[in-house]
Amino acid sequence: MRYLMTISYDGSKYYGFQKLNDKKSIQGELERVLSKINKREVFVKGAGRTDRGVHAYGQCVHFDLDINISVDGLIKAVNSMIDKYIHVLDCKIVSSDFHARFLVKEKKYKYIINTGKFNPILEDYVYNYNNELNITNMKRASKYLIGKHSFKVFVSGDRDNYNSEIFKVIFNKDKDFLSITFVGKSFYRYMVRNMVGALILVGKNKISVDEFKNMLDSDDSKYTYMTVPANGLYLESVRY
Repeated sequence: MRYLMTISYDGSKYYGFQKLNDKKSIQGELERVLSKINKREVFVKGAGRTDRGVHAYGQCVHFDLDINISVDGLIKAVNSMIDKYIHVLDCKIVSSDFHARFLVKEKKYKYIINTGKFNPILEDYVYNYNNELNITNMKRASKYLIGKHSFKVFVSGDRDNYNSEIFKVIFNKDKDFLSITFVGKSFYRYMVRNMVGALILVGKNKISVDEFKNMLDSDDSKYTYMTVPANGLYLESVRY
């Protein structure tokens, strides 16, 4: 039987989603617990591989079990056995050809920036930027990200294909905290963190809105932006 499970986790406690031989990971913890429940090795496939330090409100994974167990029973069993920094939110039975990664229609990522005073308690959960930003210009620049593009300039590492589509970019300011939400089809390695880094250049008035557009269009930037820290990034949801 194939299951689709939705989980949340505190990424600061793990070395990323992908299973590692000698480091604690989300995938590794899930496989450890599910294999105990199944009494046979279980392999977990995720909707995406979040990096070390990245959090999730709604990561999705699929896996196959040999045993006969109800969805509610499975949720209770996993939550009783797994690390307290990972929690199962939902689970359902899916068809045998379902794939958590290949069938994704939409992902939503949120990045949180603290523009106020440094807060050591939130260091693992927001980017302590601690400076004001020109949010109006950042919003204007972000509109160029919407639609189908090659995002090569914002992707770390080599790929065969850098094309994707971003449906929305949403800004929200709550006191000192600025959140930027990206809704799109596919997000590649460091893509969200690099887009935020480039938008911060606009917010610092280091580059203009037009220069940001040229950066995206050229696929090759002469401007050096920072890959913002992983701790401010959250995978909010995955839609199929």
